[in-house]
Amino acid sequence: MERSKDWIRQAERDLESARAQKEDGFYEWSSFISQQAAEKAVKAVFQKLGIEAWGHSLFELLKGLREEVGVPEEILNSGRYLDKFYIPTRYPNGWPAGSPFEYITEEDAENAIIHSEKIIRFCKDILSG
Repeated sequence: MERSKDWIRQAERDLESARAQKEDGFYEWSSFISQQAAEKAVKAVFQKLGIEAWGHSLFELLKGLREEVGVPEEILNSGRYLDKFYIPTRYPNGWPAGSPFEYITEEDAENAIIHSEKIIRFCKDILSG
């Protein structure tokens, strides 16, 4: 069953959650959720194309789409950026000491949202075409 609409709708909702988390000062969660939103948008494209998507690295997932849809370097770079927030935003052992909330800043969260928006917009364009 092809469920790309469900995936993209959840991606958009996750992005709204990332914005809310940022406004509430939970920058580590905002950054992680931004990564998750973009990942779901990319997986929506895989769904639409009938291709199995494996893993959580946006950069690798987007590279896997290059032959099918042509992925601009700017979008690959957004994937690279967001991949940095997949593990260290959630686990203290991603850092030499302290907890993720002590390292992830408001600027990180804002940039993560911007990169996620770019990827989601790119994916929505593919899904609508």
